[in-house]
Amino acid sequence: MDIGIDLGTATVIVYINGEGVVLKEPSVIAVNHKTESVISVGEEAYRMIGKTPSHIQAIRPLSKGVVCDYKMTEEMVKYFIKKACKDSLVKPRIAMCVPSGITNVESNAVIDVAISSGARKVYLIEEPVAAAIGAQIDIEKPNGNLIVDIGGGTTDIAVLSLNGIVNKKSIKVAGDAINDAIIRYVRASHGVLIGEKMADQIKQEVASACFTPEEDVSGRIKGRNLATGLPCSLEISRSMLYDCVMKEVEQIVFAVREVIEKTPPELVGDIHTNGITMTGGGSLLHGMDRLLENRTHIKTRLAENPVDCVAIGTGKSFEYLDKLVDGFVSPSMQRF
Repeated sequence: MDIGIDLGTATVIVYINGEGVVLKEPSVIAVNHKTESVISVGEEAYRMIGKTPSHIQAIRPLSKGVVCDYKMTEEMVKYFIKKACKDSLVKPRIAMCVPSGITNVESNAVIDVAISSGARKVYLIEEPVAAAIGAQIDIEKPNGNLIVDIGGGTTDIAVLSLNGIVNKKSIKVAGDAINDAIIRYVRASHGVLIGEKMADQIKQEVASACFTPEEDVSGRIKGRNLATGLPCSLEISRSMLYDCVMKEVEQIVFAVREVIEKTPPELVGDIHTNGITMTGGGSLLHGMDRLLENRTHIKTRLAENPVDCVAIGTGKSFEYLDKLVDGFVSPSMQRF
């Protein structure tokens, strides 16, 4: 049994060969600190964020694409594997995707989590490679493809050719950084404190990286007025959020340009022909593809299923075990 897991900062997606995406839930776990027991995981725990009494805490055990709370990540992955696999007797082979800038210590933590969750063998695959496989890009040919994977915690950019990574960069600026920027803006300019979920909602509905005056829309946010301490709501428009969103988005554009600048000229010619492929939930930010196209002068497209792309590629990566030159961080785990 082969399972691909996109262990994202915001969402965990599980893909099983032959069945497709079987599970997609927020990577949140709720813990009771009095009894040290896990109350709920995933969707149910996500609804608890910011609404729990002092002894119960809803936490994200992953931060910026890496494990920051080992024990909680292990509990969460165990729960998701058990939920996705009906047959608990068979120990599966698991492929997990990790950011391309991951260190040995961070990758070992992910492997330990998977092994203790009941995996027979663990493979780690880099996110841009998984995204390319999931977007049905032929990475076996001597043909350059540029992948930009914008997730919750990290943005991974890579140029792929002949089953290998030619050039790559990973930055810790993605969907969560934009949420934080919105929270800071609303607090500084309106004196209103909003929560993480409210910021995420307004990012999806209103925020934009590139828009015309005709596309200016607005949405209502609810929070606490810091002057009176009372609840309040106010109208926020796309143009109001533009500057704070752009501060984060500019870093992604700069990283993409940096990768292109360091790529051999023959491959840059291929990229100009093939265009840029965007994957990940962060790529759904309004106008993101247009902005990237304007700044790089390379046609940019969203992958067919940007959110599930990495999970699908991770699940299908078992077909490439013998072919991939790099991309698999650790193809065999001798110590297990």
